[in-house]
Amino acid sequence: MALLRYCTRCQIYTLDPACTHCHNQTIEKYPPRFSPQDRYGAYRRKLKKLDKGE
Repeated sequence: MALLRYCTRCQIYTLDPACTHCHNQTIEKYPPRFSPQDRYGAYRRKLKKLDKGE
């Protein structure tokens, strides 16, 4: 299974161990762990609403 990787210099996601744009080493990115008691859920939803312009 291929893991999602992230280039810190270009700020793009890729599956390759090295960035295809700048050839910088990429790091593995994991999604945040799910929790029913989401401490930051309200903040994340507010930020999402602001980004959409609602």
